[in-house]
Amino acid sequence: MAHTPRTVGDVMTQTVVAIGQEARFKEIVETMEQWKVSALPVLVGEGRVIGVVSEADLLLKEEFREANPDRREQLRRSDAVRKAGGVTAGELMSSPALTVHAGDTLAQAARTMAYKSVKRLPVVDGGGLLQGIVSRSDLLKVFLRSDEDLAAEVRTEVVGRLFADSAPELSVRVTDGVVTLSGRIRNTSLIPVAARLVRAVEGVVDVTFDLKGSDPERTGPSVMGRNSGHL
Repeated sequence: MAHTPRTVGDVMTQTVVAIGQEARFKEIVETMEQWKVSALPVLVGEGRVIGVVSEADLLLKEEFREANPDRREQLRRSDAVRKAGGVTAGELMSSPALTVHAGDTLAQAARTMAYKSVKRLPVVDGGGLLQGIVSRSDLLKVFLRSDEDLAAEVRTEVVGRLFADSAPELSVRVTDGVVTLSGRIRNTSLIPVAARLVRAVEGVVDVTFDLKGSDPERTGPSVMGRNSGHL
């Protein structure tokens, strides 16, 4: 469906607060407080992203001050010492910056955030210029799609394509994002495929089945429950 959010560009925030690499420590803190953000892209030139300064980067200064000898030694063996002693964005930032492109899928952005334990990612073009920013909350917007919208897409993109010969006998019901397929199909071996396709619809929370083969002797037993379609 044309309006369905599928890429980072569909959900990202285009108005982004950013800083230059010469921005001073207090200016960075004040900017974060003013705009209620936990991280700021660091730019050079016409807007190329070279790093990101986060609250975690800034807090190293306080941690190093109070750290016990063992923790101080641990910090010295990492990049944390440089950041703890930094006073400008260029000294404090994490670089190179983790970024995504507007054309990346929501799943790609979510994986990057999860693997790298970050809350937001700058969105850049092919030349590394800042285009926007995407946060965890932006990625969750896809789950705000209505049940009616989800049901319509499942009927068109899954049932209509995979079970075209059984479509009149299939019912699609969506409650709080959980899709239930019920009715009769000619080939129950397609259920695992249907499970993958339904879960690929942006905004679907889960899928359950209450399906029977049109010809039990040829297509196998009835299939019911949420786990029946899981791989």
